[in-house]
Amino acid sequence: QVHLVESGGGLVQAGGSLRLSCAASGSIFRINAMGWYRQAPGKQRDLVAAISSSGSTNYADSVKGRFTVSRDNAKNTVYLQMNSLKPEDTAVYYCNALLVTTGWSKRDYWGQGTQVTVSS
Repeated sequence: QVHLVESGGGLVQAGGSLRLSCAASGSIFRINAMGWYRQAPGKQRDLVAAISSSGSTNYADSVKGRFTVSRDNAKNTVYLQMNSLKPEDTAVYYCNALLVTTGWSKRDYWGQGTQVTVSS
C-alpha cells in the first residue's frame, strides 16, 4: 500500500536546529498535500506545518519564522527545517500525507513518528 518513513529527530539544545524528512512510497498516484504534526505527552496532536501540491504552506503560530516546510515532488518527500528550537517544541513529530493511491483511494497516511527533544 503506502508507507511514510520519517527521520532526522534527536536531541538538541535550545537555539539549535534539526531537519526532519519524510519519504512516501508505495502505490501513489498523486500527493495533494504533506505536512508535519506533533504531540507532546498529555496533549493533542496539532498541525505544525503543511505544504500543498501547488506549494502553498500553512504554519502553526508558535513556529512561524522558525520552521520551514518544503517538498521534493520527484522523491515524494517532505522536509521540516526547524531553527531556533525551544524546549516547548519537544514532542513526537508525525509526517502526514493526503494522497490518492493507484487504486483510486483518497485518504490520510501517517508516519511512525520521530522524537524531537529540546533541552534548556
